[in-house]
Amino acid sequence: MRSIEVVAAVIRDTRGRILLSRRTEGRDLAGRWEFPGGKREPGESPEEALVREIDEELGIRLDAIGEHLITVPQRYPDKRLTLDVRDIARWSGTPRGREGQALVWVPPHKLHCYEMPPADRPVVAVLDHPDRYLVTPTPGKDDEAWLAALGEALQAGIRLVQLRAPGLEAARWQALVARAADLCQQWGARALVNGDAVLAGRHGLGLHLPARQLALHAAGAGGPGELPELPRPLAASCHSADDLHAARSLGCDFAVVGHVAATPSHPDQPPIGWDGFVRMREEVDLPLFAIGGLGAGDHETARRHGAQGIAAIRGFWPG
Repeated sequence: MRSIEVVAAVIRDTRGRILLSRRTEGRDLAGRWEFPGGKREPGESPEEALVREIDEELGIRLDAIGEHLITVPQRYPDKRLTLDVRDIARWSGTPRGREGQALVWVPPHKLHCYEMPPADRPVVAVLDHPDRYLVTPTPGKDDEAWLAALGEALQAGIRLVQLRAPGLEAARWQALVARAADLCQQWGARALVNGDAVLAGRHGLGLHLPARQLALHAAGAGGPGELPELPRPLAASCHSADDLHAARSLGCDFAVVGHVAATPSHPDQPPIGWDGFVRMREEVDLPLFAIGGLGAGDHETARRHGAQGIAAIRGFWPG
């Protein structure tokens, strides 16, 4: 199977809108919208390829290429593609479709409304969603200390939280979830409850499905077309390609994949490593968080392997 390296640019106007171009007739996935760019030629650096492609496609000059945003590996029926996406700090000129392609400027929060090739969809999540997913530890004896630590994490910038406390007494956990939900709302953070759709729905929270529940829902216990409405946002823990396809079929908003590195919580299970993560990343267009033995310092590595960001307990929990 052939391999193709593609570079793409996130170009913003003075209003913060992002430029998309439409694939022309006669090309794969014609009619879909994408971040402008093109194939990297032998001997070119990603930056050189991006400058050339944007000039050829849009007739503008890239004056300063900013940070690397994400590299997305994606497998298509006839090829393996790697999409290397860069933020553009400064550019000059007037964009026009020099190859006959339509162009549109889109606010970041509306990018999801545009039908895109699979490799481009994870880029949308990088641009408009959190890059850290905090998984809460089981509280000790002091509930107030646990809530204070959650508040500290939110104050430090966490905006996506999975409320999880295996083994905790049900009544105590329900009371904690109610207070944690209020705390997350105060900070503008989205919270998901692990495995309990009823509790999530009671507080207007999202739902995170453990892999075993994911499989049950994907199998359609009530028969085709009879799956219950699940709270949103909806996420899932995935340990295999089958899990990922199940999450995709359920319409999950994102998934968590791992464990990537060795972790004390799974001492008897070998990690999948970043190569394993990439193989799973190629399977679907969902935003994916990497989990397992990772922390904030692994963020750039995660992005270079196609992850939306990092999910962690110890890496993001204060203390």
